[in-house]
Amino acid sequence: MKTDKPAPALLRRIPGLAAARGAALLALGLAMGSTQAGTSILFIGNSFTYGALASVQTWNAGTVTDLNGTGIGGVPALFKAFTVQAGLDYDVSLETQPGSNLDFHYNTPARKALIDRAWDKVVMHGQSNLDFQAPNNPAKISTYTGLLGAIFQARNPNVDISLTATWSRADLTYVTASPWLGMPIDQMGKDVHAGYLVAAANNPTVVSRVNPVGLAWNRAFADGVADTNPYDGIDPGTINLWASDSYHASNAGYYLHALVVFGMVTGVDPRTLGSDETSAGQLGLTGSHATALQAIAAAEIAAVPEPDSWALLLLGGGMVAWLARRRTLQAHPAKSAA
Repeated sequence: MKTDKPAPALLRRIPGLAAARGAALLALGLAMGSTQAGTSILFIGNSFTYGALASVQTWNAGTVTDLNGTGIGGVPALFKAFTVQAGLDYDVSLETQPGSNLDFHYNTPARKALIDRAWDKVVMHGQSNLDFQAPNNPAKISTYTGLLGAIFQARNPNVDISLTATWSRADLTYVTASPWLGMPIDQMGKDVHAGYLVAAANNPTVVSRVNPVGLAWNRAFADGVADTNPYDGIDPGTINLWASDSYHASNAGYYLHALVVFGMVTGVDPRTLGSDETSAGQLGLTGSHATALQAIAAAEIAAVPEPDSWALLLLGGGMVAWLARRRTLQAHPAKSAA
């Protein structure tokens, strides 16, 4: 098991430097005849992790370890494919449950036993609206981030833990009674991301970063790469990031999810994967789609503030506005399967 610390933020933001560093370290290890195991990483989540309603759900399942034995590939398998192409050695595992929040993985003894071991890195997220019983309230995610973090840190004090903030649901924005009905399509993604920043700020010794998947979706909307409303047809030249239910992701949406996590966790610029990235073609994406989504992921990663600025951001005007909005949204709960 490796216990190396995550790549410094500076390396992550200089295109190509992190990739060159990783390649150099890999070459050094090979030259020394190293037999050290790959970096272990655990993904904890729900259908947004395992790729529900898309063919990626079972894609390359044999390359990762589904701790539940349900044959899932999903986002973890995409992450694994990216690391292989980047010349990195990662041992990828996942523990998922549909419709679950972080409390499920902690409070279910059999699931807790599966994940209670030493990991080098952990990536996790909760329900699509933060909390089914209290939409847009990060209290539960914040509490269980700390509790799960304590388990992992007891096994490996140097474990690198990140939270993944997920995307806006088109169904809750356009057709279903919810706190976000009638709001701009990017609002839910912003609110969910703000909630994860609260969880991170409340657990500063646990969380290394928040992976801005939902904000990357927003960037894809703003840049004209992705369609903003699947209910009125898909605009020519754009990608539909949603699945048929308009809240889970399509293969393209999960691809963008995995790109952001890959870049944030490894420090490698997603654009280095290029138009001939192998998993994109296998999942029905064109080379131009792949490079467009890689560019979106890289741009969003570059925009991520340093972790020590989270508290300052949340204590500023953004936090005040977020709290006011949360009070309004709590009166309108909405449920889903993720």
